Amino acid sequence: MPDFVTFGETPVRLSPPGKQRLETTETATVYTDGTESNAAVAAGAFGIDSAWVSKLPDSPLGHRVVRELEGHGIDTEVTWADAETHRQGLVFHETGHPPRQSQRFQDREGTAVATAKPGDLPMGAIQGADVVFSGLSTPALSEDAASTTAAMLRAAHGSGATTAIDVDYQPGLADPALLQDVLLELLQHLEVLIANEEKIRTVLDRSGKPRELANSIAAEYDLETVVITRSGRGAVALQDTPGTNIIHERETIETDTVDEAGQHGAFSGGFLAKLADGADLASALSYGVATAALTRTIPGPLLTAEEHEIDRVAEDVSEVSQ
Repeated sequence: MPDFVTFGETPVRLSPPGKQRLETTETATVYTDGTESNAAVAAGAFGIDSAWVSKLPDSPLGHRVVRELEGHGIDTEVTWADAETHRQGLVFHETGHPPRQSQRFQDREGTAVATAKPGDLPMGAIQGADVVFSGLSTPALSEDAASTTAAMLRAAHGSGATTAIDVDYQPGLADPALLQDVLLELLQHLEVLIANEEKIRTVLDRSGKPRELANSIAAEYDLETVVITRSGRGAVALQDTPGTNIIHERETIETDTVDEAGQHGAFSGGFLAKLADGADLASALSYGVATAALTRTIPGPLLTAEEHEIDRVAEDVSEVSQ
């Protein structure tokens, strides 16, 4: 039975080579790209028994997703849907070069996971896991996806698992007001909230620096742990338990960014994997930042790294953060 279970959509990503533009390229590279599957792959790099559960169309693209994720060593539990009536989510990603920004175009309406019901998920595995995780973009796809995510988190929380959400707001996928409504419904089933500082300001419509955001969100929504990432500048984490209110901050290390798309899912996977393995908050934060940094140096969203490589980078992160 897996220790780390994630639920969500893994869209297929098409990207022109190098920094070419979508409107002029004649070729594209195909990747799998999802917050939840990225997190599962990152957690698996630490030897954590990880699984990704979802609903996919019974099509070549759906099977491609499963084959690639299993090739990264994680288990998959999939409910297969009729490919004639259920789509595979797509993302088109164009890597920019200053001053031209990178762009992502979402094509994820009417996808199979948007029709997922609680009965489509392996609730026994979810209730037996140590950590259960999803990104906010998945429940934002539809009312069915939102209620299924809530049912999963409720079942996991009731069984004693650490439940976590990544606020992976993506422009063009859902309106921030909708994401706020979905998030507020899920917060009652959460212990850990992970969010980029800019995205959480947008979704919850608030201001403040990362430490202020972590403190105010933890207090307002009675969360045990709040992590605010700062894109390529590290992260802060607050642990708010009875008698304890500790905040840690970690700086990142300099990298030559090749592909930044999968870094936040990788951060969540590395951070949560180390917490599940018994690490303290400061150490888990170092590993989250390190995992994100390594992912930025690899083409495509999925992390490819050995645990000893992440150990070395985590040591560097801790050292530069002293």
